[in-house]
Amino acid sequence: MTPPAVLRSVRTIVPDTVIRQEQIREVFASQPEISRLARRLVGASFDGSGIETRHTVIEELSPGASSIVEPLFLDRETGRLLAPGTGARNDVYTREAGRLFVEAARSALDADPDIGAEDITHVITVSCTGFHAPGPEYRIVRELGLRGDVQRYHLGFMGCYAAMPALRAAAQFCAADPRAVVLVVSVELCTLHLRSSDDPDTIVATSLFADGAAAGLVTARSLANSAPALRLDGFHTALAPEGESDMAWTIGDSGFEMILSTAVPQIIGESIIDALRPLFAADPALREPYDHGSISSAVEHWAIHPGGRSILDRIQERLRLGDAQLRPAREVLRTYGNMSSATILFVMKRILDDGAAPGSRVAAMAFGPGLTAESALMTVIGVDA
Repeated sequence: MTPPAVLRSVRTIVPDTVIRQEQIREVFASQPEISRLARRLVGASFDGSGIETRHTVIEELSPGASSIVEPLFLDRETGRLLAPGTGARNDVYTREAGRLFVEAARSALDADPDIGAEDITHVITVSCTGFHAPGPEYRIVRELGLRGDVQRYHLGFMGCYAAMPALRAAAQFCAADPRAVVLVVSVELCTLHLRSSDDPDTIVATSLFADGAAAGLVTARSLANSAPALRLDGFHTALAPEGESDMAWTIGDSGFEMILSTAVPQIIGESIIDALRPLFAADPALREPYDHGSISSAVEHWAIHPGGRSILDRIQERLRLGDAQLRPAREVLRTYGNMSSATILFVMKRILDDGAAPGSRVAAMAFGPGLTAESALMTVIGVDA
């Protein structure tokens, strides 16, 4: 029987340009076309987001970028946000995301002493913030010198939960082929689609989303495990009874349009117990604690996608989690914002970097359009596991 697949060598990358939340708040609040009510909503959303800094590929958003001759997103002289078309935004995505896909993939490979480029059998790329073909999985194969027969897959336009089905697919490839080594890479450039608006849902999205990249290697091969990693024990997908229109992602003439309703935290809070039940019921060691409402003591670490501070607050309340259990998610939100599908990998890496003990359990959960909840159970393993 093939042993469970393991997620190894998780690495994360962010663009160089840093934007502080209070600075970008003033940019959006000062736009002359928005109403007085919208200005108050901008202040409340940005200040209550739980975010201090975010990263972006848009250099124009940096306070020191006053010398740009032909601005595309922000005119520093007038303070006006510009409205480039979807094609112009996607051109930036093609250039910048392609670079980050390769950098993140190379970083994961360089970090693993037991796996080289010649070992990769599958590449799965994940992104919902741009499109181009040949896609990022092709560029990774070419620039990292992978074999031409590597199987390539791209999960596109699924939203914030997409890294979870990517990991699940990787685990399934490893179950089918014990020699498989799957390179999973997620890159999201959400800031390319931020825009000035009076719409409350758009304002909420503008206050949260950021750019980032993450990559890791998934395999069931027997290797040295020279660094902490995550054994992928099981996955589950659930759909909330409502919420299809509360979290959505569409393509408009001036970029992709995010819908993140203020009702999302309540919907997640009402549905999370039922969404997680099948996952925990399948694990004999966790079934009873879950049924008795003591799952927070049975599962030490929680890799929750930080879609926003109010979402984390509601999950903590409903699952009775301690502050330490939500600290990795809150710290990722505070320092990086919501990087869509890449974010959950940032949280997993933070849990490992914080010294999670071998044998401890990790519950992961991410949310996206639908309203979809993707969850997973994992076990931390170390050198001798």
